[in-house]
Amino acid sequence: MHHRTPGAGGNPLRRDADRSRARLRATFMLACLLAVICGVAVGRSAWTDAGRAAAEIARHRNSVTAVTVGATTYRAGSGQGTRPVPVAPATWRDTSHRVHTETVPVPAATRNGATVRLWIDGKGNATTAPPGTADIAVNAISLGTGASAGIALAAGAVVYVRLRVVDARSGRAWESEWESVEPRWSGRLRPGQGGADD
Repeated sequence: MHHRTPGAGGNPLRRDADRSRARLRATFMLACLLAVICGVAVGRSAWTDAGRAAAEIARHRNSVTAVTVGATTYRAGSGQGTRPVPVAPATWRDTSHRVHTETVPVPAATRNGATVRLWIDGKGNATTAPPGTADIAVNAISLGTGASAGIALAAGAVVYVRLRVVDARSGRAWESEWESVEPRWSGRLRPGQGGADD
């Protein structure tokens, strides 16, 4: 008893173009899996690095209470199209008990003499809060997603171009085969092919 082993030539209706398309689709699926793995790796690395950097920044920043010593005004936002930022002159003591006075961001409608929480750097100057867990997570997710999307898009573009080439070749091969098969199939002879006289 003979068993036929299915192989590359196992299905006579399956053409080289079909095999090429199947390989390209498998390659794309593998590239997508690789994109996810790389995205997770980039995200984890960004999370770890940013967490370490945030911890280092936090070691040199402190939160203090400041007292406003003037009226609230508005300063232009840092970027184009951003809203003006409410600011007021305020005074505070740093960790060495030195007095500092500076114009700092405050909640809107803060009155003269109000207390506000403020982050200061190692020299006692007003600064921003150290990056929080949410900021670190958003940054890590964006970098991971960006890496995944970049790899998937690049792989998709390469596979798309290769599929177009395979389709073009397949179309030309089909036309060539049809040229030789069509006269027999339709029962018509093409000019120049001649026929047996009755």
